[in-house]
Formats: sequence, C-alpha cells, structure tokens
Amino acid sequence: MTVGTDFVDVLVEFGEELRDAGIAVGTGDAMTYVQAVSLLNPADLGDVYWAGRGTLVSRRDLIPTYDRVFRKFFLDVETQGDSELKAMMRATTSTAATLEVPSPDPGEGEESNEEEAQLGYMASGAQVWRNKAFAACTDQELATIRRIVSDIKLTPPRRRTRRTITAKNGPRLDPRRMARETMRAHGNPTRLFRQKRRLRIRPLVFILDVSGSMSDYSRNLLQFAYSARRAADKVEVFCFGTRLTRITRSLDRRKPDDALNLAATAVFDWDGGTRIGQSLDQFIKRWGRRGLSRGSIVVICSDGLDRGDPALLESSMEKLSRLSHRIVWMNPHKGDVKDFRPNSLGMMVADPFIDEIFSGHNLASLEQFAEKLRELR
Repeated sequence: MTVGTDFVDVLVEFGEELRDAGIAVGTGDAMTYVQAVSLLNPADLGDVYWAGRGTLVSRRDLIPTYDRVFRKFFLDVETQGDSELKAMMRATTSTAATLEVPSPDPGEGEESNEEEAQLGYMASGAQVWRNKAFAACTDQELATIRRIVSDIKLTPPRRRTRRTITAKNGPRLDPRRMARETMRAHGNPTRLFRQKRRLRIRPLVFILDVSGSMSDYSRNLLQFAYSARRAADKVEVFCFGTRLTRITRSLDRRKPDDALNLAATAVFDWDGGTRIGQSLDQFIKRWGRRGLSRGSIVVICSDGLDRGDPALLESSMEKLSRLSHRIVWMNPHKGDVKDFRPNSLGMMVADPFIDEIFSGHNLASLEQFAEKLRELR
C-alpha cells in the first residue's frame, strides 16, 4: 500500500514533534518510518503507532515520551489546527478499534521504562463516518470504511433441523436416553434427560447489482459480502449488470483487496446497464433449481433501476420466492426512511415477493443489517 502525500506530511510532522520532545529523529529515521507505514495501513492508528514505535524509538526509557507525544498528536481532539486527515484516522480507529495509550506518569512502585502500549477493542462514540452516505464520501474515506466493513463480525442465520441433540434445559424429554438410563438404574432413573433440535447454518446467497447506477455503493456491498463469506462456508455471491457472474471462489482470498480485485476482473459488465429479471432468471435456471437457493436467504442488493422486461422480473421473483426461504432486498435509496415505498419500476414489480427491505447506504446501515442477519429464521 502506498502512502499519499497528505499522509507523508502528517508522519513527518509527527517526527518533528518527537524531535522537539527530546527523541532524536533524523531524516533517515523519518524515511524509514514512512516506508514502514506504507507496508501496513496508514489509516489505522494502531499500525501507525507500532510502525513508529519500532522505527523511531531506540531505547525503552523513551517509550513514555513517545506515548505522550503520540497521544497528544493523534488522539487529542482539542488540538488546534487539527487536519481533516488526522480527524479521519482518529474517527476510523474509534470505530474499529480504540487505541488505548497508557498515561506517561508511572504509578506508585512502577518503573516508567516498563510501560507498554495496549491495543484494545471497545465501544465507539464516533458517528461521523458511520452515518455518512457512501455516495458523499471521498476516496480516502471509502478506503477506510471498506477496512471497517471487512472487520464487521457476522453471525450467519441458523435453522432448526429435524435431528435432536442432548440439552440440559431442552424443551422436551429425550425418550431414548431415558429408556437406556432406566435400564441401567434397574427401573429407577436418577434424573430427567432433555433434548432440543439441532441448529445448522442457513445458506446465504448475495446477488449484487454492479451496474452504473450502483457505482457509489457496489464495492462496499461487495466488501460486506466478502465478510459474510469469511464468516461461513454456506455463502454464495453473484454480481450482475446485464448478465450474472458467480464470484464466490474469487472471494476466497485472505486479503480483502486481493479478493475484490479478482472479483472485479471476473465481472465484465461492471458499471454497465441493468437487467435484473434476466439475471435472476439465469440464476434460477443454472443454480437455483439445482438446490443452491433451496432453504436459503437470498439478499438482492440493487436500486431497482431495471432496463429489462418487467414481466420477466415478476416471473423470476415469483419463482425465486418459492425456491428460497426468504428474500431480502437492500436498496441504498431507502436511506434512513422507515416507511420506505419503492419508487423505481423494478422495485415496484419485485415488492410483492420481498420479505424485508434494508438500506445499505452507509456503514451504520450495514452494521444494523449484520445484527438483523443473525435473527433471520
């Protein structure tokens, strides 16, 4: 990852603050620091902290001074003339992981040279980037938001099976085990044994609109689908514009950027036209009827601006509703409106077959959907 000019200026300025505080930071040290940050993520204060700690601090007794300057330079919200870039880095870190740097004043009986920085995950109060629509974000903000989305912890939905397992507080008795224990106890069982139905992960299918009208949202929704794929194996991901492309295998990469770039290469009609009905019909004929959508939750991410045949869209949605367990539609145009009514032709045609509508227009809405996902049955 390369470091932009704005990031370099911030890192060099931080080195000057350290020099003023008594830590010898030369030009070569600053260059090494910038190179170290370029190998990590410049927008993550955790990476920025440890890169500087490893390249700019040569003695343990300088760690408290480094921590004090770092806290004041990056984390002090009352700093005068604070740059927008530093505010973005601080807000991003507050959303994903709060950087907790210890106080430089040692406690009673403690040695100041034994202080260590601690990184911990804690609740965040930063709301700026969470509630800002993707369409209104800059490229730097979108890059940071995509990193946060990749860290969202997803709990896939589960379904009850017909098989049962032993449970201490199960809703019903386990007759087989009761019979075995009764025979072992010669007709005098010592306790009651209960059971409950086994839970299994319910299949999840993402069908993402990557046409031109969804250009402000498609990559972030794809990042969310990547996180879902990393959370469970029973997740399939498709992209469509004028035709459908299966990208599930492309997302099986450890690094999010590698997975998204490979998926973008596989989709030939990115930022093109939209034919929802034709794409859904292709999904049903090639994958849906063969069992991929049976009992699954299908998540369609699209604004509903369809250039195809409305009759084909209606027919495809009707078939898909019979094959799948539930259809969820994510439309960024919904925004934060609670009583949203579809206003595009595609959405109006598909609306009778949709079980729930979500937004997905900003980070907060994706987090809300991740919470709702585990409750879908």
